[in-house]
Amino acid sequence: MRNKRKKRGRTIFIFLIFIFILLLYWKLNQPEYSDVPMPTEMNPVVNEKKDILVQKAGDIGIRVVITEDFRSVEEQDRLYEQGRTTEGSIVTYAKGGESYHNYGLAIDFALLDINGVVIWDMNYDGNGNGKSDWSEVVKIAKALGFQWGGDWANFKDYPHFQMDFGLTIEDLQKGKRPE
Repeated sequence: MRNKRKKRGRTIFIFLIFIFILLLYWKLNQPEYSDVPMPTEMNPVVNEKKDILVQKAGDIGIRVVITEDFRSVEEQDRLYEQGRTTEGSIVTYAKGGESYHNYGLAIDFALLDINGVVIWDMNYDGNGNGKSDWSEVVKIAKALGFQWGGDWANFKDYPHFQMDFGLTIEDLQKGKRPE
């Protein structure tokens, strides 16, 4: 009985060493991205899709204005402080480097009403087709490959679209970038 326990103990120990070696090998063979600089402008694909979104919406009588696109880490930190250490309402839960805007992969939008006033009215039907202009813009954006912040489970960000190219914020922070 005692020999069986010793043998099982050795087998488990050898197995754990094997797993450790595999993990170490995997870690050492991961590409190093830490020296990749932060983007300073919109990703070209996202920028092109943004322009197509505005055009397609315009084609059906919806005037879209892009209120935000690329945002530097410093700008993001200033925005994060709003409603916390500076005046105003909280508008973001992302600090600098934690937003897809910081990597040129996100845009925010609003609508222009008939008078050219910027609005965030999700029920507005400026083109008079019986459908919410907002929902029509969302549908166009999704068809172009954008993800919509209004679909998020926790924090709904209705004016937000992003393309993450399969990358998480953690991936981007480590220096990975879309192809």
